[in-house]
Amino acid sequence: MATSTHPPAAAAARPDRPVGAPAPQQLTAVPVRHWGRRVTAVLAVLALVGLIGSLAKNPNLHWDVVGHFLLADLVFDGLVTTVWLTVAAMAVGLGLGTLVAVMRLSANPVLHGLSALFVWVFRGTPLLVQIIFWAYAAALYKHVMIGIPFTTVTFVEFDTNALLTPTVAALLALGLNEAAYASEIVRAGIQSVDPGQTEAAYSLGMKPALTMRRIVLPQAMKVIIPPMGNETINMLKTTAYVSVIAAHDLMSNIQDVYAQNYQVIPMLVVAALWYLALTTVLSVPQAWLERRYGRGTARAGRVSPLRRMFTGAAGLLPAFGGSRNTTDQKG
Repeated sequence: MATSTHPPAAAAARPDRPVGAPAPQQLTAVPVRHWGRRVTAVLAVLALVGLIGSLAKNPNLHWDVVGHFLLADLVFDGLVTTVWLTVAAMAVGLGLGTLVAVMRLSANPVLHGLSALFVWVFRGTPLLVQIIFWAYAAALYKHVMIGIPFTTVTFVEFDTNALLTPTVAALLALGLNEAAYASEIVRAGIQSVDPGQTEAAYSLGMKPALTMRRIVLPQAMKVIIPPMGNETINMLKTTAYVSVIAAHDLMSNIQDVYAQNYQVIPMLVVAALWYLALTTVLSVPQAWLERRYGRGTARAGRVSPLRRMFTGAAGLLPAFGGSRNTTDQKG
């Protein structure tokens, strides 16, 4: 009987295995148990539950007062002013900040110097000082006049107190202060774009303004959006500073209430709940814009912290409630 000189099929499939060697045993993949992480997570959850339970049962919080004023008309009036100040101040800050950023990048030494001076003044002084300054600007100039400098010719004249109401003074302070910070964010975004993009646009005959608007700024948005979103959320909370000049924002109205009923902690809880709700709402468009302008980058594939937290909590259940299925891998 003739014998075949060809190796067996198994040996042909695995040329590194010696002829006649036994087949490898099945391997069971055992996941690594991070017990330290799980114990820390359980302790953190227990501490949080204990804190929430302590606050819920604390009679000094007066939850009945919180529930009564949470939807009060006075609170809603202050809420409208807070939202309006946030939107208007960010519009002023972003528009003026973009202009100042372009001036900082200009080759004109005068424009560069003026923009640098603007940023130096409004970023270098505390916001609270600026708010109080604009509120009491009438002590410096009783009238605001527009005319020919160094002459007595005046075209328009306004009373400073009538012009700079507390709300207008708050808007000026918040907007100008935000413009100083926004200009640095926009400048960093513009400088992150490859200069070759601008040179290519110029070679096609595009004007500098059109190049900035159509080529540079759209590419810079992926760098500008994340910090600018944080600035918007920070602006919402910063509006509480205008309560020092009674601008009738949320915090001002809250202070008026607890100055009468002496329920300081419950009224501060009302303010905190509304600020938390508004910042949560603002986080949604920020996340969408980051994904929109971050397409094609590593940032686009990031998972939100809330989703990571729930995913991690789901991964803890098999460790404490049952065994995890394992997969067999054949050699």
